[in-house]
Amino acid sequence: MGNRDSLFSDGGLSPQLIADLRRLNPWWAGDPMPLQPKTRRHLVAQIRHRLDAEIAPIVAVRGPRQVGKTTAQFQIIADLLDEGVPSVNILRVQCDELPLLQRMDEPILAISDWFERQIAKKHLNALARDGQKAYLFFDEVQNLQNWAPQLKFLVDNASVKAAVTGSSALRIEMGRDSLAGRVSTVEAGGLSLTEIGALRALDAPKPFLPDNGLSFLIDKDFWRALRAYGQENAAFLKEAFRHFSDRGGYPIVHKQRDVEWALLADQLNETVIERVIQHDLRVGRRGRKRDAQLLEELFRLACRYAGQAPSVLTLADEVRQALGANIGSQRVTHYLKFLSETLLLRLIPPLEIRLKRKRGSSKLCLVDHGLRASWLQKHIPLTPEALAKRPELTPLAGHLAESIFGSVASTIHGLDLAHFPGRGMDREVDFVLTIGAQRLPVEIKYQRRIDPLRDTLGLRSFLEKSVNNASFGLLIVQDNAGDVDDPRIVSLPLSTFMLLR
Repeated sequence: MGNRDSLFSDGGLSPQLIADLRRLNPWWAGDPMPLQPKTRRHLVAQIRHRLDAEIAPIVAVRGPRQVGKTTAQFQIIADLLDEGVPSVNILRVQCDELPLLQRMDEPILAISDWFERQIAKKHLNALARDGQKAYLFFDEVQNLQNWAPQLKFLVDNASVKAAVTGSSALRIEMGRDSLAGRVSTVEAGGLSLTEIGALRALDAPKPFLPDNGLSFLIDKDFWRALRAYGQENAAFLKEAFRHFSDRGGYPIVHKQRDVEWALLADQLNETVIERVIQHDLRVGRRGRKRDAQLLEELFRLACRYAGQAPSVLTLADEVRQALGANIGSQRVTHYLKFLSETLLLRLIPPLEIRLKRKRGSSKLCLVDHGLRASWLQKHIPLTPEALAKRPELTPLAGHLAESIFGSVASTIHGLDLAHFPGRGMDREVDFVLTIGAQRLPVEIKYQRRIDPLRDTLGLRSFLEKSVNNASFGLLIVQDNAGDVDDPRIVSLPLSTFMLLR
């Protein structure tokens, strides 16, 4: 590594890294931070609540790129400064934009040590003893080798509060496993309807699902109350869902609402999809390069099959035809998992109750249908009014409704989500939520008219088998006209379900 003394001249940090850290933390010198949006994602309050509650010293935020994780960090820092927290008690590190960090053995510990001595000028435990706390923010932390053991050592030996974000499901989850008892996790997806309403200056209601516990979800009265809540806010839902249908749930497409969709679609492709494929996934373990063309084609297929569960053999056949290459099913499976690690794609596994071994294909749920529209350059409307004019698009909209449900449900932390493939005498059920020992089957029937018998066969079949431990089910429909006369089934429009968040 050359002359270490000249390269790392200040407590193990190079002069260039120190300059970068000072630029990332302008509040140390009394300078303003970058301008932040006036509106806030619910994510900000969720992170702050966990930091203040001190149920764990580390808050980890998982979510795909460009959904607002970095902005949330800045907004929390701004609040802390406004509340009188000394600027020298706050450190923020952007872990994916400082290549010098990759050359260090223990960058988190080295930076924290330098921050303690050179910026806070007081031992972190001494700050806590004096009634203060140091706040450490690490953005895209999964880019640092062995980040979790370093954070574990840090919080075990210093009284600090840490908030980390990451856009790699696997690497954040692996870190979470080694940080057991020391971390609280927040799932970040696309914008909710209530957040879109705030950005669009609509009179948005509060999210219906409390930010603690899952027991509400196995209470039939909770879902009936949610349906009533949707009816009370029908005017808001209609407007917010129209915006969601038109543009999806990425923050940029609603912040820049006066910019034409074609330009925003190019931006989504470049800063989200291509960034993930060309940068985040391009290099695998031990420096082995992955096939970007295969990643692109698989993501295209995931967009086409959003809300469905195609077999790996089907996907492999289509990839071979598209690329003219001999690509096997095992490689397709691995590359699908790589895509799911970025949280752009959720792989919802099949549920097996009576068999120990899982069989069947995963259901593909995109983080946001706006990515499908941008990547495939094809828009599928979701509102009942638009589909009434284009009824031939209803089947595709139904698949997207399944993808949206799966994506939203996946952001409810701790919820076990699966789909139930039809097999033998068992009828297919689109989703099954598991809370403790109880299960909640969900069927998506995204169409104008509901047949009370035919369209509930899967739900009723599931409910009638005692081994499934389910007392009622959900029927997700287009609008409130899709009610059914069965006390075991609660029907909800998709837009009303989205009021959970």
